[in-house]
Amino acid sequence: MNQHQNFSTGADARRSVPTRPWSPGETARQDRLVRYLGAVAAAATRQAGMSEQPPSAPVSDTSSGGAPQAASSSRQPGSVPGAGLPLVRDVMEVPAASLRDDLPYRAIARLLAREQAGAVPVVDAEDRVVGVVSESDLLAKVAFEASGHRPGPVGRLRERRLHGKARGETAADLMTSPAITVLPGATVAEAAWLAALSRLRRLPVTDHEGRLVGVVGRDALLQALIRDDAAIQAEVEDRIRAVCPPGDLKAVEVTVHDGVVELAGRVPSATGARMVAEVEEIADVVEVKNLLTTG
Repeated sequence: MNQHQNFSTGADARRSVPTRPWSPGETARQDRLVRYLGAVAAAATRQAGMSEQPPSAPVSDTSSGGAPQAASSSRQPGSVPGAGLPLVRDVMEVPAASLRDDLPYRAIARLLAREQAGAVPVVDAEDRVVGVVSESDLLAKVAFEASGHRPGPVGRLRERRLHGKARGETAADLMTSPAITVLPGATVAEAAWLAALSRLRRLPVTDHEGRLVGVVGRDALLQALIRDDAAIQAEVEDRIRAVCPPGDLKAVEVTVHDGVVELAGRVPSATGARMVAEVEEIADVVEVKNLLTTG
């Protein structure tokens, strides 16, 4: 093994060792994260499937709901967006903290500290969201002022833009714009996928006119996507009833613990395969343990 291979092997070994001792709740926390990622991935798959379908007639919606800005508007004919799924309006924070675009940066810092938020939407006089200002924006400004660094005439474009932004004194100067927002009628899974794509912890929620109506955080999306075991078991049993003949249904036993589904009993092999396939499609199921016997 040469020197490069030795280094690579050592690096792989270091990455496999936790940097801190595992806490008693670490396994459960990681299981919750896996279930969350599964639900987000399922939302992405559904969204990709809808974008490939031909556009259908829009479904009228008299509420302030709808699909997130990054989502496709094509749906199955007659379908209602997010039917049967938790919506952003069910988990968003109301009222939402915001700040005007002419607020000076020192006042912005005080507001972020008071709200204990890493970022806050910036609104105009009509309460329309025009951007988001974050702790990172303020830190960049302070860092440039403290260091005295100035980009050279041929400095990188990104550095020059950051310097120009850091020279600002108000929210309009410092904010990131346009803001990535979501509508209250979007599903929680769609919002979680949008937050993951944009790497944001909080998303402003706006009506169809772009006016701020709330804010939804990643923690709220996480809690809404991860159901308890009883709710998962109810869906598993519903799916099993749909594919299992009544004569075989009585022989099937279902248990759910921390998102892991165990299927036990004696059923025909074809029925067992359909049951497992149906349960594996449930987004927040961590694992399916197939203990079924065939005969």
